Order: sequence, then C-alpha cells, then structure tokens
Amino acid sequence: MPDKATQIIQDANDRFRRGEPGILGQIVLTLGIADTVEETGGAPLDVIAIVQAFDTFTEDNGPYGTHEFGSFQFAGEACFWKIDLYDNRLECGSPEATDLSKTTRVLTIMLASEY
Repeated sequence: MPDKATQIIQDANDRFRRGEPGILGQIVLTLGIADTVEETGGAPLDVIAIVQAFDTFTEDNGPYGTHEFGSFQFAGEACFWKIDLYDNRLECGSPEATDLSKTTRVLTIMLASEY
C-alpha cells in the first residue's frame, strides 16, 4: 500500500490523465507522435484517448507508485506518456507535489524513439 503522499499524487495523476476537471495541467504531443497521428488520418484526441484509458501499471513502469509513466502502441509504433509535476509558473519542479494548488501537471505523449 502506498504511503499517503504517494497516494495523493497517484490519485491526482490518474484524475488529470483521465481528463477529470479540477487538476491544473496541460497535454503536450511531441512532433513525432503528432506526425504519426496525422499520417494515420486521425486526430490528437485518438492518441489522448488511449492514454486516458491506460491502467496497466506495473513495478517496471511505475516503481514509485505515482502513475506518472506508461507505454502503449499507436499505429504500429511504440509510444510513451509521462507526467511531470511543475510549479504553477512551469519554471521548476513543484514545491509541494501533494498540494494541487501549487502543482501544474504536464502530460507529454511521445514516440518511444523520442524519449
């Protein structure tokens, strides 16, 4: 069972990733994944929906228990997503990751080759 701080971060990361309201943040698609989406004739929401549905957390992809990283396949490509926790000015790491009012999440979706 994760400790209280880990549980708070895990819950906020899951809620943000799923698109639930009330969690500050933004989603970034790298050039590689954006090009891949365009090449398939799809839309950014297609790949975002895959990330939102992700629930395969293991010791390998989530050793800290905060649900901040995942991998998936899109259009035959290995892809990753990760969540970074910043201060609200997006200048440095969050001063208090368990405090939603002091943390802005950035969810980056990329091709594995871009990592």
